[in-house]
Amino acid sequence: MNTAKLRSKRVIVTTAAVAALAVGGGVWATAANADPDVNGADRDRVGNAAVQAVGGGTLLDVESSDDAGEAYEVEVRKTDGSEVDVTLDKDLKVLAQQAETPDAADTPDRPLSDTDRASAEKAALAEFPGGTVLDVETSDGQGDDQGVAYEVEVRAADNAEWDVELDAAFKVLTKNAD
Repeated sequence: MNTAKLRSKRVIVTTAAVAALAVGGGVWATAANADPDVNGADRDRVGNAAVQAVGGGTLLDVESSDDAGEAYEVEVRKTDGSEVDVTLDKDLKVLAQQAETPDAADTPDRPLSDTDRASAEKAALAEFPGGTVLDVETSDGQGDDQGVAYEVEVRAADNAEWDVELDAAFKVLTKNAD
């Protein structure tokens, strides 16, 4: 029996098996870690379509959709401060628009003035230069939120999302990865 030939076959079979696992594992890892957020020019294009569909406002978030017939799910803050979820197909045709209605637990105890919103956004963005504010809410400062007056959701320049809690003087109390 030719042991050199047998060893060669074992090496080839083992190498092929490892390569197959690596490729399969790489595909699995890519699929498992796929980010539903849409970035760059696609984000701008999709976001502009949604903002136009609701009659103007600020783009908050764009994600790809895994629902049949839908391509994108977009959040827009209208100029009156209300938020709308817009669903688009791959051709940017609006499939649905739904106004967000806050839960009773999410309803702020006090209104958020434009001045307070701007100050909260400025304080949070100072922690994440180049970031984007996704949402600003007031907090009652009770329970687990002791001393918290404002909660700001920020998407950092690296696309990581953060929750920033501020006191009444707009001082950062906590920053937590979302």
